[in-house]
Amino acid sequence: MNERAALLKGARVWLAFFVVCLVLSGVTAFPLVHELRWAEEVLRSLGAPDHLPGLMEWIERVRDGLDTADADHPFLLHGTDWLAFARLVIAVAFLGPYRDPVRNVWVVEFGLIACAGVVPLALICGPIRGIPFWWSVIDMAFGVFGAVPLYVVRKRIKRLEALSEAAVPAGAAAPAP
Repeated sequence: MNERAALLKGARVWLAFFVVCLVLSGVTAFPLVHELRWAEEVLRSLGAPDHLPGLMEWIERVRDGLDTADADHPFLLHGTDWLAFARLVIAVAFLGPYRDPVRNVWVVEFGLIACAGVVPLALICGPIRGIPFWWSVIDMAFGVFGAVPLYVVRKRIKRLEALSEAAVPAGAAAPAP
């Protein structure tokens, strides 16, 4: 396998990983009420109330809030439906870089900017919404960990771009990836 093919394959593998994670995070935002009840049961069965009382208090508080919203104001949970949908739509945007990475590098750069935006969002909105700082750190980790595959993909795309430019004589059209 030549260097160009290896770079393209590696970029596509990292993009596929990123898209799968984005889709999973989107799909799991739909059934929040049921997921949180399940998570609470699992944590209780593992003895979390004895070992991680702060976590359990937070899980109980969030579950109680979701149960109340679901019972009294279910339309509020429609916001998480839109959150889920947005993640699925964003995942679709990454088909462009998968098909033609050099031409669509801007989508990867957009993703990196979005990942960076998670940090100030968590730091600003977390305290406003009464989110414990340690939970904001978890939120920020999504941005940091999301940026890792995108950074790797961007580096590979830039290398692909350099290889394409080096292979094209002056005035000739670049080959399609």
